[in-house]
Amino acid sequence: MLCRAVNGPATWPAFCSLQVIPLAKECLGPPRQGSNSVRTFSRPSPLPTLLAAALAALTLCGPATAQEATDWAKGRLLVMSRAGLSADDLDKAVKPHGGKARRIGNSDLHIVDLPAHASETAVQAQLKHHPHLKFAELDRKVSAAMAVNDPYTGSAWHLNKIGAPTAWDSSQGLGVTIAILDSGVSATHADLAANLVPGWNFIDNNNNTADVHGHGTAVAGAAAAATNNAVGVAAVAGRAKIMPVRIADANAYAYWSTVAQGLTWAADNGARVANISYVGVAGSLSVQNAAQYMKNKGGLVVVCAGNNNIAETIAPTTTMIPVSATDSNDAKSSFSSWGNFVALSAPGTGIWTTTRAGGYGAWNGTSFASPIVAGAAALAMAANPALTGSQVEALLYSSSVDLGAAGRDAVYGHGRLNVAAAVAAALATPAPDTTAPTIGIINPLASASVSGVVPVDVQASDNVGVTKVELRVNGSLVATDTSAPFAFSWNSATVSNGMKSLVATAYDAAGNSKASTALSVNVANAVVADTTPPVVTISNPVAGSRVLGNVQITLAASDNAGAAGITQKLYIDGTLKATGTGSSLSYTWNTRKVATGTHTLRAEARDAAGNTSSVTVSVSN
Repeated sequence: MLCRAVNGPATWPAFCSLQVIPLAKECLGPPRQGSNSVRTFSRPSPLPTLLAAALAALTLCGPATAQEATDWAKGRLLVMSRAGLSADDLDKAVKPHGGKARRIGNSDLHIVDLPAHASETAVQAQLKHHPHLKFAELDRKVSAAMAVNDPYTGSAWHLNKIGAPTAWDSSQGLGVTIAILDSGVSATHADLAANLVPGWNFIDNNNNTADVHGHGTAVAGAAAAATNNAVGVAAVAGRAKIMPVRIADANAYAYWSTVAQGLTWAADNGARVANISYVGVAGSLSVQNAAQYMKNKGGLVVVCAGNNNIAETIAPTTTMIPVSATDSNDAKSSFSSWGNFVALSAPGTGIWTTTRAGGYGAWNGTSFASPIVAGAAALAMAANPALTGSQVEALLYSSSVDLGAAGRDAVYGHGRLNVAAAVAAALATPAPDTTAPTIGIINPLASASVSGVVPVDVQASDNVGVTKVELRVNGSLVATDTSAPFAFSWNSATVSNGMKSLVATAYDAAGNSKASTALSVNVANAVVADTTPPVVTISNPVAGSRVLGNVQITLAASDNAGAAGITQKLYIDGTLKATGTGSSLSYTWNTRKVATGTHTLRAEARDAAGNTSSVTVSVSN
């Protein structure tokens, strides 16, 4: 990205990163496709001197304009259904708008495809108030925001700042996979190839995760470039695996839907940490729920705060770790956004990392503060594999260096990352959590009369975090919800009318559980009149057959309301011969006592609602 000093934001894609270009002073827009605007070196160079010159000549540029930030995908929305809502009932909710829903992984998140003529904003405005949907949102467009012998390690000031060499004595990330949700990762880079594991491409829906832009390779290198391999740079978690998950096009634009799909897939395929260096993802309810999905599996999601150099209005969330950027003096990087949503800060100025062309370059941006934290999370997880994601998150916060206002603040969050202290704390973490969650059903009210599809709301909390809540009616499992607010849709028509008992059970990551006090409600669905007659057949003898001697006549009947209410009758030549209840009736007919000729057998069935049917066969003797 070429830059000039201006009194307002630049108007090109807003990664959480800025590429350092020595002596560039004019903002000419984004680099041409296929170009490499990062200063690279093929052999050791006087990097600190060059970097200082580059930074001195460079005025950092801002992210996308407000207009660009409001872009969304045409023809689709993101919705989250209440747990237990059937596919048919979800279809009923979106069908009036011409929509068709498709589930994201095993979660309750869905992408709703709309017809060409539909207004995304109008449909979203209606669906967000639907009683059986947790939310509906536009699919927003986002853009990319131990001693070692690696040659460029001396220029990686951030590693000493966060205490990485000390942490490496105990952990280097072995056994942990970090998913890099980005533009892809170069599989041929000497500092990345050995650490790569298979990923997925959600733009083309295939396994080609080659980097189509360059941003993803740089982010991956900041998190987990191979360490102590006598090549290039060192990263925080040099022995962690890198899972490339492509969520962006060749211009490095992604959507909330591709991010949510990528997170869910990564969680289901073994990643314990995910990094998303894209602006604004922390403000998406869909991405937050996908992040919670990963957290429920023991993982963590780290995202960048953005490069707007303003106080963002994004609300705080516990589903992910938003990271602001700092410089070598522990001050906020000049480009970094801040706000109450920021949970942690980390170095993001002049970060030497890998480039798509196979070399190395210095990058600026919260795009690189974020993967540095992701790498730190991997070190803590590798140091103590028994820790949950929530426990690792808490350790990262408690071990950070408090900067700015005392305690958590809007600029640095809980503080600047200190990976040495975090790993030490992970190694010293005591016995697992034994405290059970608290839980209660808050809607419907006790003794309420309910019918149809019933919204059930549950309030649950835990000292570490609730991972799932199950709802049971009279002991039968209705559904499981894995993200707060815990909300269910129960189809009361699946049970008979009368008083029914609802119980919700909450579970935490340590396996502790607690059931709510049973809540009784009165199911009062309208009784629909039964107008369907039973079905009756004569299986023996068959029509047109010749009978001799004693003949076993066999009847069978069925009904939509069950066989228990069926009454069957058998007539021979108009005379009632046998009566019975249930699904079968048998009668032995002595044909020797009747005249020779043709005879008529007639079976009748009557159900509890009074509906009748009959069948007749003729035989001869």
